[in-house]
Amino acid sequence: MSAELKQTISAITAKADKLKEYLDLPVKEKRLRELEHFIAKEDFWNDADRATELLKERTTLSNLVETCTLIFEEIEDAGILLELAREEEDSESEAEVARLVEKLEKKIKKFSIDITLDNEDDARDALVSINAGAGGTDSQDWAEMLFRMYTRWIDKKGYKMQIIDYQPGDEAGIKGVTLRVTGQNCFGFMKVESGVHRLVRISPFNASGKRHTSFASVFVYPEIKDEIKIDIDEGDLRIDVYRASGAGGQHVNKTSSAVRITHLPTGVVVQCQQEPSQHRNKEIAMKVLKSRLHRLEQEKQDKKMQSLHDGKDEIAFGNQIRSYVLHPYRMVKDHRTDHEIGDVDRVLNGDLDPFIEGVLLSS
Repeated sequence: MSAELKQTISAITAKADKLKEYLDLPVKEKRLRELEHFIAKEDFWNDADRATELLKERTTLSNLVETCTLIFEEIEDAGILLELAREEEDSESEAEVARLVEKLEKKIKKFSIDITLDNEDDARDALVSINAGAGGTDSQDWAEMLFRMYTRWIDKKGYKMQIIDYQPGDEAGIKGVTLRVTGQNCFGFMKVESGVHRLVRISPFNASGKRHTSFASVFVYPEIKDEIKIDIDEGDLRIDVYRASGAGGQHVNKTSSAVRITHLPTGVVVQCQQEPSQHRNKEIAMKVLKSRLHRLEQEKQDKKMQSLHDGKDEIAFGNQIRSYVLHPYRMVKDHRTDHEIGDVDRVLNGDLDPFIEGVLLSS
C-alpha cells in the first residue's frame, strides 16, 4: 500500500507543478507584493475607483497564491507522514495518509476547475434555452427529458431556477423552455452545455418499434444586469402581446399578459408568459433580450478570433456535442472530450458534473 501511495503522491505533485506553471505563480507573487506596496501608501484612497479595483485584484491573487501554497504544504506533509509510517510499519498512519491523499486529489481538481472560470461572465447567472429540433413528437419529448435532466442537476448543485417561458409540445414533451438559473459560477459551469444534444432510442411514439434519432439544442447565455449597458433602439423592436398558453391560472389564460419581443436587426426573438402581469413579463423579456444580444456580440468576436486560429465551424445539427444512446447499447458520450458513461439513467437524472468538469479541464 505504501508504494502505491508514494506513486499517487508523486502524481499529485506533478499535477500541482503543472498548476503552478499554468498560473505563472512567481509572476503573481511579484504582482501581489507590488499591490501590497501600493495599498500601504497614504494617498491610496485618493482615487476610490482605482483603489477598489486594486483591492479586488489583491484579493483574487492572494486567494490563488494561498491556495496553491497550501496544496504544496499538504503534499509535503503527506509525503513526510508516509515515510514515517513506512519506517515504523504503522498501518494506521498509512490509512491516514490515504485519507489525506484523497482529500488532496479532490482539492486539486476543484482548484483546477476554479482557475478555468476566470472570464468575467463566468460568475454571472445563466439564461438557458432548450429547444426541440427536427423530429416531431420524439424531439419534443427529448427536449422535455433534457429539461428534466438539467432541473435535477440544478437542484443537486444547490442553484435556484425560474421558468421564464414554457411551450408545451403538440402531443407530448415541449417545443421549448427558457430558464433563469442563479448560483455561484452558474454561467461558468453551464456554458459548456451549449450545443446540440442527440438521443438514439426505440421511439415510444412509433408503433413499429424502430430506432429513432432525435435532436434538441441547448443555448446558455450570461444574464446581463445593469452594470453592463446594452443600447437597444425602441424602433428596432416589435412587441406583441398575447394570451399565455398552458397551465397558469385563470388570470394568466384570460388576459393578454404574455409578451413576445422581436429584435428586428438580428432576428432574435424572446418571450415570457410565466408572470400574470404584462409589465413584469415585458421586463423579464427585455432582460433576456439584452443578455442574448450581449452573447451574440461575444460570439461574433469569438468566431472571428477562432477562424483565425483553426477555422472551426459553428455548432449545428449533425455536429452534436453529446450523444445519449439507449439502443442498441446504453452509453452517453461527450464528443469534445470522448468521455463516456455507461449508466445513462444516472446522467439523465442530473449527474452531469463528470462531463462539465471534463470540458472545463480540457480547455
